[in-house]
Amino acid sequence: MNGFHNDEDEERRSIIADGTKRPKAPVTRLLVCTTVLSAVGGFLFGYDTGVVSGAMIQLRSHFHLTYLWQELVVSVTVASAWAFAIVAGMATDTFGRKPVVLVASFVFTVGAVLMGVSINKGMLLGGRLIVGAGIGLASMTVPVYIAEVAPAELRGLLVTVNQVFITGGQFVASVSDGLFSYDTENGWRYMLGLAGIPSLIQLVGFLGMPESPRWLASKGAYQEAIEVLRRFRGPTANIEPEFDALKANCLDGGGGGGGDGEVEHSGPVLIQVLRNGPLRLALIVGCALMMFQQIAGINTVMYYGATIIQMSGVHDASKAIWLAAATSFVNFACSFVGMGLVEKIGRRLLTLLRVIASLCVLAVGFQLADMESPSVGPSGIPGVGICDNFTSCASCSGSSGCGYCYVPDAPPSSNSSCLPVNPNNLDVSLVGPCQQAGSHAYVWAYNWCPSRYSWMTILGLLLYLFFFAPGLGAMPWTINSEIYPLWARSTCFSVATSFNWAFNLLVSMTFLTLTEAVTKYGTFYLYAGLSSLGWLFFFFFLPETKGKSLEEVSDLFAHPWWSDSTTRDNKKTVQYVHIRGINRAYTTDDGDSGEEDR
Repeated sequence: MNGFHNDEDEERRSIIADGTKRPKAPVTRLLVCTTVLSAVGGFLFGYDTGVVSGAMIQLRSHFHLTYLWQELVVSVTVASAWAFAIVAGMATDTFGRKPVVLVASFVFTVGAVLMGVSINKGMLLGGRLIVGAGIGLASMTVPVYIAEVAPAELRGLLVTVNQVFITGGQFVASVSDGLFSYDTENGWRYMLGLAGIPSLIQLVGFLGMPESPRWLASKGAYQEAIEVLRRFRGPTANIEPEFDALKANCLDGGGGGGGDGEVEHSGPVLIQVLRNGPLRLALIVGCALMMFQQIAGINTVMYYGATIIQMSGVHDASKAIWLAAATSFVNFACSFVGMGLVEKIGRRLLTLLRVIASLCVLAVGFQLADMESPSVGPSGIPGVGICDNFTSCASCSGSSGCGYCYVPDAPPSSNSSCLPVNPNNLDVSLVGPCQQAGSHAYVWAYNWCPSRYSWMTILGLLLYLFFFAPGLGAMPWTINSEIYPLWARSTCFSVATSFNWAFNLLVSMTFLTLTEAVTKYGTFYLYAGLSSLGWLFFFFFLPETKGKSLEEVSDLFAHPWWSDSTTRDNKKTVQYVHIRGINRAYTTDDGDSGEEDR
């Protein structure tokens, strides 16, 4: 009898003992409802990352936010999400996936309301902190929950739905920013507070959803796991083979890392993972996926999209916000491309789609703008200080304490100056002709310069999101939900998610500071260089997980795809084949059929 041990055979997941293909599991109403309601957590994640882009333009004027405070408003949410993503790993193992999603919905609702009614910077920061807790809990739990309820042939598609909801949330947020941008006094309140509506819908809807069958089985609740699995697969589906593989995975401690990396199941789960060679490698790859997703600069584009467009030379705030909405739409639309291709061309190829060239387009746009930046004449105004030392608009706007005051369509050297910004109102200068908003014929350019290369920056943003959304946008979450055995899944996914939030925090907290220290174009060249390193790492170390059950995926890192095939084929493997209600193990060596172990 064929031992079914060839790892290169993509059809082995659907072959049963008699050589026929296993019928695909039906898509039940419960599976669709659960996926959509779970993915609302992704929508909230996306809405928060998207809404702050446009809201920041109003917030910095309303609360007189410095660069540091702008970075704090963005980063406190990220830091909170990082901490609670770690907490979520322990909570989902202890209490289950469903309770954590419910808590995340409740927490996010409270945070959204607090942001909407904020009367000072402290309340705003507190609301952002609470919202971050909800995002952290959901970002770790939702992909794991969806992966555990989905049939193998649909798992990549359904987990990618979460990423589509993330980008959908970002797009809805950018449209919300545009619609409320005309209310300069309270628009930001509506932008931030409306997030409480979908989180409340998720809270109510998820009360009727079942727990993950894999979590139930891991706690020994086999009968309940069978009942839930039958609800997800439909009353006519044969769930015995799937449940038998799941139960076997639970009974052997989930040691799917197998082979060279046997685990002694004692001590904290993370210690067990680090002692297991194949599983340790899986965790390294999972963390690298999350890390390189962030250092490619995605959340600078999402958090500061409207600000980046303003930096490129688009003065009008509402116009910048609507252009940011256009880039968010590209991100949203291209996520559907990833959803359509993930089960066709696989996770690996999509991940290798890179954003390096588009980052370079962004950088070149800013570099050309700097090279042709208008010159600055001496102001001759007392009290200008360090701002009088700058000789161009680019160098002037590169300092957070200065802004460019000029007369449009006039010779710049005689009709422009670099002036200190009013710390209590960033829309005017502290001294000089731009001291009052709209005064005379002068225009106050804080953190931007007039440029004919704005189109190039916007093109770079569009190309960046076109390549990022179906690849590095979705695949890190999909792959991380698959590559760990059941007993270690929550812990490993929590660690990987914490890497995502840690580098999200690093990038978002340093973006504005980097643009000041190494220029705007230097910042995007840096992101492009780091992305190149990520491409090399994934080319050599990322395996394909398409079409394999969660239990099969655990074996991939025991015999990596790049290892010697002869060595791999000489390894003994064990396959459990369900025949007439009996689990029989076939041990194979060098292709020979093994003995039945009854």
